[in-house]
Amino acid sequence: MQRSVSCKTTTRVLIAMTLLATAGCTVGPKYHPPSAPSVTTYTPRPLPTETVSSPGPAGDPQHFLVADDLPADWWTLFHSTELDSMVREALNNSPTLAAEAARLRQAQEEVRARIGATRYPTIGGNASVVGQQLDLAAYGIPFPNPSPFALLNGSVGFSYALDLFGANRRLIESLRAQAEYQQWQLEGGRLMLEGNVVAAAIRQASLHSQISLREQLIVLQRKELQITEERNRAGGASDNDVRSQNILLAEAEASLPPLRQQLDVVNDELAVLMGRPPADSPIREIALQSLQLPRDLPLTLPSSLVRQRPDIRAAESLLHQASANVGVAVANRYPQITLSASGGALGTSFVSGGEIWNVGAGLAAPLYNGGALKAEQRKAQAGYDEAASEYRQTVLQAFQQVADTLYAIQNDAQTLQSRTEAAEQAAASYKASVQRYHAGGASQLALLEAERRQLETELDRTGSVANRYLDSVTLYQALGGGWWNSHSFASGSTSKATATTH
Repeated sequence: MQRSVSCKTTTRVLIAMTLLATAGCTVGPKYHPPSAPSVTTYTPRPLPTETVSSPGPAGDPQHFLVADDLPADWWTLFHSTELDSMVREALNNSPTLAAEAARLRQAQEEVRARIGATRYPTIGGNASVVGQQLDLAAYGIPFPNPSPFALLNGSVGFSYALDLFGANRRLIESLRAQAEYQQWQLEGGRLMLEGNVVAAAIRQASLHSQISLREQLIVLQRKELQITEERNRAGGASDNDVRSQNILLAEAEASLPPLRQQLDVVNDELAVLMGRPPADSPIREIALQSLQLPRDLPLTLPSSLVRQRPDIRAAESLLHQASANVGVAVANRYPQITLSASGGALGTSFVSGGEIWNVGAGLAAPLYNGGALKAEQRKAQAGYDEAASEYRQTVLQAFQQVADTLYAIQNDAQTLQSRTEAAEQAAASYKASVQRYHAGGASQLALLEAERRQLETELDRTGSVANRYLDSVTLYQALGGGWWNSHSFASGSTSKATATTH
């Protein structure tokens, strides 16, 4: 019967706590996402809807299509199985992504911990058994001592801090915004990893082509030097001609080690991006000519870009957190009420215990603190202003990156067109030189010189081909990379509700 009374009393206390908690309000500003940008384009003047074209690799015209959707696996548009394998290995093995995922889990668990600690009462139980032995003679009582007995004590305690002015709710809101920030950091890290792998693979392919062409040039210049030396011995060339050829050969040979150094560096970079030591295994090679240039390029409107770029969403999450922190600072200036209750029983091993219970409330109110709480509120407001400025700066930089990439796509296409024309002219000149050489109208030295010019123009063209591929990579990164279509996002590694709404 005593237990029934205790349970009824405790139930009434919990009901009263719940009613008081729901009667509270939430002070401070209510967060609203920033308005969509009013601009509709990225550049001050309209750009052509497609690029110029040229024969050969990466010479296809690229068309800009206004679209809000991008493929999550955008790198597959280059149609390279080796490239796809590199990116997927990096996504599976990257320690950087694993660290970002761990930080996200920490932030999510911190939200759950704070909810559990503030939204619900704290309930604790206590039980003890203490053996006792009375010595009646010590009290002057002339009776035999009773048998040893146990002193039993059991109680259950409840405590609950009423969130009347929303301090805890604002704190939870702040922690949730921090978790959102970590989610976008993870998505941004994934996009950066994908882009870095693709860009490094393209640089690797370009360096292989450049090294091969440089080696061919060195072979030709050695032949030219040999012929010049023979002509010098025969009196048909001066010592200065020999020295000039030696200089050209030395310059050509000096250009090769830096290219090999760059290739070693990019191979090491690819190994680390894929989560393995550089010495673990050789990095597979990709031929520059095996890649296909994406012909249709999506172009997201600025109003959609701010919802799709992970770095902008991360900056917005920090803005949301700063807004919630203002609410926490405001709520801290109001009184705080804590309710507590406990119930239990006390008895012995041979005597039934009696019910013990208590109900209490505590009030803590800031009466005077030298203006510290007002200063904390102003500090939180300044933090919000800072986050708002950082958000605007992030948006502006994103627009700049897209605009710069659009310029680069147009200009590099024109550069490739000119380089291709130069290479074609050099190839035609070499072909004509071959015909004149076989007809006896050109010397072997003239033939080698024509072949050298052809290789040099092809070397320039190789760099322009790589730039066109890299421009497309940069555009997909600048537009957000299509994370919302990824399997990991759809399966819940990033909250879809969080990504689209607040």
